[in-house]
Amino acid sequence: VMVVVKTDGPPILCKTDEVGELCVHSGAIGSSYWGLPGVSNHVFKVQPLSTEGRSVGENSFVRTGLLGFLGPGGLVFVCGKTEGLMLVSGRRHNTDDIIATVLAVEPMKFIYRGRIAVFSHKVLRDERVIVVAEQRPDATEEECFQWMSRVLQAIDSIHQVGVYCLALVPNNTLPKTPLGGIHISETRNKYLEGSLHPTNVLMCPHTCVTNLPKPRIKPAEVGPASVMMGNLVSGTRIAGASGREIGMIDEDSDTARKYQFLSEVLRWRAQTTPDHILFNVLNAKGNINVSVSCLQLHKKAERVGAVLHDKAKVNSGDHVALIYHPGIDLVIAFYGCLYIGAVPVAIRPPHSQNILTTLPTVKMIVEVSKSRAILSTSAVIKLLKSKEAAGTVDSKSWPPIIDSEDLPKKKLGHFYRAPTPEMLAYIDFSVSTTGMLAGIKMSHAAATALCRSQKLQCELYPSRVVALCLDPYCGLGFVLWVLSSVYSGHQSILIPPSEVEINPALWLTALSQYKVRDTFCSYSVMELCTKGLGTSTGQLKTRVDLTCVRTCVVVAEERPRIQLSTSFLQGASSPDPTIEYVDCRALRNDRVTLVEKGSPRSICLMESGKILPGVRVVIANPDTKGQCGDSHLGEVWVSSQHNACGYYTIYGDDALHNDHFDSKLITGDTDQPFARTGYLGFIKRTDLTQADGERHDALFIVGSLDETMMLRGMRYHPIDIENSVLRGHKSICECAVFTWTNLLVVVVELDGTENEALDLVPLVTNVVLEEHYLIVGVVVVVDPGVVPINSRGEKQRMHLRDGFLADQLDPIYVAYNM
Repeated sequence: VMVVVKTDGPPILCKTDEVGELCVHSGAIGSSYWGLPGVSNHVFKVQPLSTEGRSVGENSFVRTGLLGFLGPGGLVFVCGKTEGLMLVSGRRHNTDDIIATVLAVEPMKFIYRGRIAVFSHKVLRDERVIVVAEQRPDATEEECFQWMSRVLQAIDSIHQVGVYCLALVPNNTLPKTPLGGIHISETRNKYLEGSLHPTNVLMCPHTCVTNLPKPRIKPAEVGPASVMMGNLVSGTRIAGASGREIGMIDEDSDTARKYQFLSEVLRWRAQTTPDHILFNVLNAKGNINVSVSCLQLHKKAERVGAVLHDKAKVNSGDHVALIYHPGIDLVIAFYGCLYIGAVPVAIRPPHSQNILTTLPTVKMIVEVSKSRAILSTSAVIKLLKSKEAAGTVDSKSWPPIIDSEDLPKKKLGHFYRAPTPEMLAYIDFSVSTTGMLAGIKMSHAAATALCRSQKLQCELYPSRVVALCLDPYCGLGFVLWVLSSVYSGHQSILIPPSEVEINPALWLTALSQYKVRDTFCSYSVMELCTKGLGTSTGQLKTRVDLTCVRTCVVVAEERPRIQLSTSFLQGASSPDPTIEYVDCRALRNDRVTLVEKGSPRSICLMESGKILPGVRVVIANPDTKGQCGDSHLGEVWVSSQHNACGYYTIYGDDALHNDHFDSKLITGDTDQPFARTGYLGFIKRTDLTQADGERHDALFIVGSLDETMMLRGMRYHPIDIENSVLRGHKSICECAVFTWTNLLVVVVELDGTENEALDLVPLVTNVVLEEHYLIVGVVVVVDPGVVPINSRGEKQRMHLRDGFLADQLDPIYVAYNM
């Protein structure tokens, strides 16, 4: 006896024109599965029910797993299997029907009959159809793509369902069942774990993912005053925080005059403590390469100043380019410039292995800064004048170049003193991750105020030893390397990052050997240590004692890398920085919603260090300039005595930064001028108590405003999408995202064999859809090391974008999702 029952829910009998599951009752069939009573009851003991839900007859039936219907005269029609039934967007589709359509498109020319797997996989709350077939070896890639396009059209027109992914694999690679058919569940698993190794992939998320949430339409802008009022009414704290009071110095006192100009601080130290060592430079073996006392630094700087004045005819106010590898020569050249009133500009030297791409940046900064002369070492000068360099930059176009290693012993007749501390001390040039070159003007007053603030925060005295392992060309790295020791008198151990590349243990052994209490480094140095020392931590523990280290400051211009920091600082005895978990969906709408650890769609954020003494921070809406409440994401604005006084020049996309250093809030403290940092963040009051008894305000940086991507009306931070992609497959070692003509482009570095490249395309598309509700437009698979990283270890996504558009990436595979 045979009956047809509905495929889902209770076994209700189908009507004569309905397709359902065929069930059979006979004396010649099995009665159960061995040792599986639950499954046995479901399969072997089916009691058919009428539409009213009453049992029909006494007999129990056995499910066949086949779909079909009964015809006249006892005929049985089979039209598929229950496991081949897919429910896509509320409609049923039979895999056998879709296979028949695939075979009807120029059959046997490109693929093998009987070697096709069709299944569905849930992505973004709906089942998606995936078709995998074995490709014939004689079919070319171009022919296959044309055939695949025709298959997609055929399935769409006949079945009214979009195919999410169509993949072709080499012949005889799909898993088989014992009877020789294709093993569907195993094929599905291989697809999901990224081990199918397709030869061709066509993804169509744009056409078949129709259930994306509606794009966000920004509400009509409420005025900043209304927002402020609303925050106050709802009891939300207005976002602002300050470092501890710095205390005023009497401008006419000896102390004030002594600490007004760094050049005078150095001369004072050379007179009062001539033999006190200010700098030690370490080499790769951990030995002191160069050691410089106060008097030695003063005398060498004096000789540099004399040569600039006499030989290069540099006058006060002229700009001088300092092109040095990290070391003591940069420090000497800087103070030589200050001694004659010249304005130094520190520039990273071109890379000898990569001169074609690094030399133009050097040339551009020299030109844009209007440098009258260049100070450097013989090794760098040789590189600037080499044949290879001449192919990129004409060697005659450089201003006068002076070798600071070969100077006559000559004293300066007159030391320059700026008429006011507000005059320009140096220009800080840096290239942002978005490729913008900007020179920032730092006055003498700002330079000494920054050193003073650091001295108070880090308790820097002449008896202290500080280790520096970072690049000294801009920002805080430059200040720590060149200015701090001279101002505070502490001893700096300078460890060039290039030496850590040769010996990854160098920095840590130096901390142990010199009993360093405070150290400053970059994320790239941390990565060098974690990757280079992963296998030898046991041996290091016996040789290296880091109990003396009190603070480790990472100098960076990005969201703190919590995973790298925690893996590096395992078991550290220092107090932990505040960590918060925020909801990523709220963050896309510029709101900060705190959630519990482990909650779905949470992002872990770490506070960005302590706010320096004398610094005031507010969070402002970047568009309206109104002060935000604690629960909102906004731009970090800073006010302090050491704020820069403006841009010297901007070279790049955006010259609309007139108010960058002199912005005023529209609500809150409307008189105080602030500098805009260009970083989005928020402030959270914690339960910790500060030294002054007040509760501690933690500042969190979420990301750079220039790098955020506005997609579907929401603000996305590239790092969040990249972290999702990195979790997508074990062979993805690095990833970067950017937008191109409203398409999201994902570049992944493949740390594996080339036949894995196409496995990444569906997985990358899936994870970004699932976690961020975004459709990836292009997936580019490249070799390791293609994503450009700057010296601070930050991804240069705009450089990558330019390389992609200029077709310079030499990718393994580029998939354009349809």
